[in-house]
This record gives sequence, structure tokens and C-alpha cells, in this order.
Amino acid sequence: MTTPIAIRLSHISKKYEIHHEKPTLVEKFVRGKNETFWALQDINLTIKRGERVGIIGPNGSGKTTLLKIIAGITEATAGTTQTRGKIVSLIDLGAGFHPDLTGVQNIYLNGMILGLKKQYIDRQFDDIVSFADIRQFIDTPLFTYSDGMKLRLGFAIAIHADPKILILDENIGVGDNDFQIKSERKIRELVRGGVTVLIVSQIVPFLAHNCSRILFMKSGRIVRDGELDILKQYQQGRI
Repeated sequence: MTTPIAIRLSHISKKYEIHHEKPTLVEKFVRGKNETFWALQDINLTIKRGERVGIIGPNGSGKTTLLKIIAGITEATAGTTQTRGKIVSLIDLGAGFHPDLTGVQNIYLNGMILGLKKQYIDRQFDDIVSFADIRQFIDTPLFTYSDGMKLRLGFAIAIHADPKILILDENIGVGDNDFQIKSERKIRELVRGGVTVLIVSQIVPFLAHNCSRILFMKSGRIVRDGELDILKQYQQGRI
């Protein structure tokens, strides 16, 4: 039986126009002052349901842009994107949170942004708080939380939002050791349930523990797509 496709990208490219600040009088009349930057160039990618895909590469290689297009946060300049199932993304650590609201209020706010009904959040509430390990702070404003606490809360909400595709970016590998172990365990549990996981991180051990497939990106292109040995080659500077 063929495993269903969760994500398919066909000839995806993303262009940004860079506007230079405070041009001179002469520059205002010179055509072509704006600079074109291609963040992604002709990306073709197929990911099957239940795959654990890690994305690595130097800064500015297009990793986060790729995730944002898959998540529907950013539109591609060219190409087509096909996804199957509910996508939950934890790309921006502060997205969906309000600093003046309490932890309780932010759980409901963030959950509703993710499309969850209040009754569903009610049922998941204790598990979210327990996973985030912030119960003693749950009634205090979010601006009193450390970055690590916000990370744990955001991740806890995301994994309890019944995702079919879970997208994680950079910060998820920064938590303390206990949280990373718990996160890895939960990611594996989600994958066993058929959830597709995409992770962007520069933390090689975190990718090695949580992914079975690695994409190496450079200059807006996927230049390597394969198994975990890509991580070793990346660490050794051989790609």
C-alpha cells in the first residue's frame, strides 16, 4: 500500500524586492534602484505522510521561507503548493501570544487562532499546562515569562492542536534537556499516529534524534536530500 502524500511542492520560487532606504536625489530618477532577491529558486519536494524531515543550511539559505510557504503564511512568487491535513506551525515564538494576557488567556487565544473550539481547548487544557510545566505561573501575564517558558507553552499548544502536519522552526531545540527529551518523545508519538513533522534547526543532535530525512539548503535551493549522514557532512564542512 502506497503511503499518502502530505506535502508536494512544484517549481516553488519566492522573490523579494529590497528597497534601499533614503535614496539620493539622483538615485530617485535612476531605474532599477530596487534590488531583487530570490529567497527560493525552483523548489520541487514531495513529503509522505508520517515522515520526519529536518531542514538545515547556512543563514539566509531559505529554510524559514520554505516553511512559511508550506504553512500558508507566505505566498510563493511562482509554483504550486499542495498539502493534506491540518497544519500547525511554531515558526515565530511570539506568534499568537499577547504579552499582557495571562498564560490561561493565551492558551485560549492561541488555540482559537489555530482553529480550535473552546470545548476542545477545555478538554486539552490540563495536558497543555502539564506539558509546558508552567502551572505556578499560569495566571500571571505572559510578559513575566522567560523565552524558555514561552517556548514550552507554544509547543505544548501546538502538539495538542491535533495537527496532521507539524512545522517547527529553530527555537524548538533550545529548551532545557528535560524539555527536549519530552519533546522528542511527543514528536515520535505524533509520527506513530501519522503526523508529518518538519523541523528547521541548526542543532544537529536534535535533528539526528527527531528526523529520518534531511534536506540541506543553500542559496534558496535544496542541494541535498537524503538520510542522516548529511548532518555529519554538514558538521564537517563537506557540503
